[in-house]
Amino acid sequence: MNTEKKIQAVKDNIATRGSMIVAFSGGVDSALLALLARETLGDRSRCVLLDSQVVPRSEVSDARVLAERYNLDLEILPVSVMEDERFIRNPAERCYFCRKNSAVVLKGKKDELGFACIADGLNTSDMGEHRPGIVASTEEGIIHPFIEAGITKDDIRAIARERGYSFWNKPSAACLSSRIPYGEAITSGKLRMIEAAEAFLAGKGFSQFRVRMHGDIARIDVTGDEIPKIMKMRMELVKELKLLGFRYGVLDLEGYRSGSMDEVLDREEPPGHN
Repeated sequence: MNTEKKIQAVKDNIATRGSMIVAFSGGVDSALLALLARETLGDRSRCVLLDSQVVPRSEVSDARVLAERYNLDLEILPVSVMEDERFIRNPAERCYFCRKNSAVVLKGKKDELGFACIADGLNTSDMGEHRPGIVASTEEGIIHPFIEAGITKDDIRAIARERGYSFWNKPSAACLSSRIPYGEAITSGKLRMIEAAEAFLAGKGFSQFRVRMHGDIARIDVTGDEIPKIMKMRMELVKELKLLGFRYGVLDLEGYRSGSMDEVLDREEPPGHN
């Protein structure tokens, strides 16, 4: 099936639902789905962004700007993931509990509006990673139109680019809790340190990166072609990290890759796994 047929399959699926809430993050996946839903359903579609302490402030701001630019109906609702002991213990199933809590809020809004369903931007490229959140979402009846149509992350970026959407090459994002190793408790203080360190790197013009927190060590992931750039400013970076509360800063020589915290799952059961 070519790309255009895949997109038509998504729109046909959306049309059969009649109305839809899109779980919106402002990333390329959910943004494209939101625009397809609006094309198909008009005002019978709405975007809902769930805000909590694990969501960087910059992502919320970017989502607002994107929604305004493309005239998307966006509502931002709070979700209290940090009140769930199962989540803050940070087991390998952390995302499962987060998605369960998120589903409660989304389903409440769906029922309030009288809409037919909730959809997210998950795609087939997500299926090969450790994603307990997908299981939770599916259990809660949240649909995955891109997965149903066999659409990959590369397909989504290509479609967005062909349509001239400004977000087609937006770097992938993930919640701040994903920077903390499994088994190490998630706290508000840790999340703020990570967020501030990543904001510093963003301000220096880095494109795709993460700051992983290993105790008092900040492990920096940048793309391979940006390693020379970060080495040139390493002392400035170390100074900033120490001001934020880290004792050491280290560079991951393997470079940025999605889900690097999950690599331990291939070797051993993570601490706190239950």
